[in-house]
Amino acid sequence: MRHHTLQYYIDLAKEGTQASIGEIMKHLNKRISLAETKFIDFALGQVDTDEGVKTMEYYLFHGTQIQRNYCALYFGRRDEYLLIRKAYDAGLIDAKQAFSR
Repeated sequence: MRHHTLQYYIDLAKEGTQASIGEIMKHLNKRISLAETKFIDFALGQVDTDEGVKTMEYYLFHGTQIQRNYCALYFGRRDEYLLIRKAYDAGLIDAKQAFSR
């Protein structure tokens, strides 16, 4: 399994397309290294295009548990708590993910 660099994930996040966000999200799985989780968490903060934000919202409601958790962190950092609350109320993320800052 190939481990990617922080710059790899940042470049994808800044591209901010559905495909580039999807590429990041496919790495959030049970086989991911701790280093890569930190890279992805940091890189996702660089997502700022309309398409990228909409794709993050899609994964918040339709992704795997780990993908939803990272999306909750992303939206929390953007102070978008109504969206997070909606995901929490739907049972998609737990209270720790929903309400930690």
